[in-house]
Amino acid sequence: MTEPGLSSDLVRPEPLPEGFSLRHWETIGSTNDEAARLAAEGAPAGTIVMADRQTAGRGRLGRVWQSDSGNLHASFILRPACLLQAASQLSLLAGVALAETLVAHGPDGLDLKLKWPNDILIGGAKVAGILLESAADRSGRLEHVIVGVGVNLVWAPGSSAYPVTSLQAEGFAPRSPHGWIAAYAGALGIWLDRWQRDGFADARQAWRARSYGLGGPIRLRLNREEVDGRFVDLTEGGALLIERENGQRSELTVGDVVFADH
Repeated sequence: MTEPGLSSDLVRPEPLPEGFSLRHWETIGSTNDEAARLAAEGAPAGTIVMADRQTAGRGRLGRVWQSDSGNLHASFILRPACLLQAASQLSLLAGVALAETLVAHGPDGLDLKLKWPNDILIGGAKVAGILLESAADRSGRLEHVIVGVGVNLVWAPGSSAYPVTSLQAEGFAPRSPHGWIAAYAGALGIWLDRWQRDGFADARQAWRARSYGLGGPIRLRLNREEVDGRFVDLTEGGALLIERENGQRSELTVGDVVFADH
């Protein structure tokens, strides 16, 4: 690798599943931005951009994602044969794969939940997030999808406005970021194959089984509007189904979700 800043020390990387390849930086602006650049240049599906530290990491709606060394910051390039409308399903599927990875390597009795649309919670505190960004052609077919993943491995930001935690604080055995990448790539690959073969039903069922707040009160922030209601279900298309206080039901694919106890 010859790119400026590209790390030559991969810290004894674990083997990746077939179909995945890793490009690792010590410091980068944003792994999602670099993955998007590589995708536009023709990088194949399965390319992973990983960095020890990001200087311009971000979450949904352009929020800052604190990205110092010790935690996991990575972005996956995917090229699914589907329309842009299916991208919301991919975000949820990626969350299911990450949840399964954490549970498989975590302590017994782990209270892990998936908060719509892209957060992983342990004991009600955020430990990981997923940022999906995509590009489509004029016909609406996806050219590529970038799945950005951030996991608090050893520390959690102290200035967060909501509860946060880390895997270390939750009793996980030490594991390198490269080890987590290899484990997550395996789970993500399995779920992608299942989704492209059988559709979204299995991923939807798995997501609902770990859903945070399903059936409970919910507040949606849509632009400048706040909507109160009840979290009824996750639709077959991956949208959030809510019932407003007046009984009207709506399907939503964007917006901030605020639960009564979070």
